[in-house]
Amino acid sequence: MSDKPHLLVVATGMRLFREYILRSIAPEYRLHMFLHSEPTWEQEYLDGWTVLESTLDAEALVAAARTLNDRDAIDGVLCWDEARILQTAHVAEALGLPGGDVAMINRCRDKHLTRTALAEHGVPQPVSVLVDTVDEALATADKLGYPIILKPRALAASLGVVKVNDAAELKANWEFAHDTTVPEAPHYDVKVLVEEFADGYEISIDAAVFHGQVAPFCLARKELGYPPYAEEIGHFVDAADPLLADEQLLQVLVDAHKAIAFTDGVTHTEIMMTADGPKVIEINARIGGDLIPYLGLKATGADPGLAAAAVAVGRQPDVTPDRTLVGGVRFFYVDENDTVLDSVDFDREGLPESIDQLVVLMEPGQTTSPPPDGTLWGRIAYATTVSGSLAECRAGLDAAEQSLRWSGHPKEPSA
Repeated sequence: MSDKPHLLVVATGMRLFREYILRSIAPEYRLHMFLHSEPTWEQEYLDGWTVLESTLDAEALVAAARTLNDRDAIDGVLCWDEARILQTAHVAEALGLPGGDVAMINRCRDKHLTRTALAEHGVPQPVSVLVDTVDEALATADKLGYPIILKPRALAASLGVVKVNDAAELKANWEFAHDTTVPEAPHYDVKVLVEEFADGYEISIDAAVFHGQVAPFCLARKELGYPPYAEEIGHFVDAADPLLADEQLLQVLVDAHKAIAFTDGVTHTEIMMTADGPKVIEINARIGGDLIPYLGLKATGADPGLAAAAVAVGRQPDVTPDRTLVGGVRFFYVDENDTVLDSVDFDREGLPESIDQLVVLMEPGQTTSPPPDGTLWGRIAYATTVSGSLAECRAGLDAAEQSLRWSGHPKEPSA
């Protein structure tokens, strides 16, 4: 056997959004992957793999991991897919590996448990109440005062999140918050949180946590669109962001991790910067999505994949930056619901040097919608930029948006 640590990775996610992680960690680790189908593009990064009927079944994952561990000892387990992080924690717990605390991960996965733990420890956050019916939501909103936020208990990426300004809007949006789901989301009998509206701007911080020590390595500022819905349409990561030196913010980050007793792993914490100071929105037990850690890698040099792998095998992570740049991403959508795409591409001539990637996500013939119906799966393309300043990054994304060429037609109604 190689002297490289043996790391079990559970699933991968979309190649366009996650391959950079495998590309970073494969040279330093022997990677074995659990998947639900034979690997394709992943193969070049893997030492081995196991195809399972489902990677959502914790018992099946544990059984397969025990078999693999008997043959070739596993040093750590890693997952960056929200739908599978809890099952992965069961594997780590069964094998006695770092991050093997199912209750710890569930305090992130279940937003109500997160809120409860933060409240018990006095960590600043919006007031949050779990409700079962629209009538309970209306009564709670009257006590909190409008506007309020309706938020699903079990989802991520701002799915199902909506700001409502009065009782009529709450009634109109109740089903959106209550019924929005994804096929792999956990089920709770009581599904919706009514939360105090925290006015400000939202950021996220990715951090590696090793033996309880929180080491931030990527701070992103979130761009939201399609109000009153909270669609994440872009992000910026600035290696010289002054918030990285904000002592109050960093203390809230540390206190939040202590409150949920998070000791080992990587986290993606979302925080609203308000006039009253930072307030925690949620903590996810994984690295961020939407290419945020990728932007951090490009802007700072701190490698999110290597940080995540290190803490997974019980090693001190190295998140030392080696550059001071800015990275940005912007996602693009069609204008009308149920648009059938005829074409989509970028005109790549004459674009600024800050352009890093121009990526088409959909093909002609596919049907898509903008938010709220389309959500993040409605995106037709995205662009990333890397430059020496925020202004240059933003200008590059503006140019990319202007260069996007797409056409489509309305979907014909069903007979």
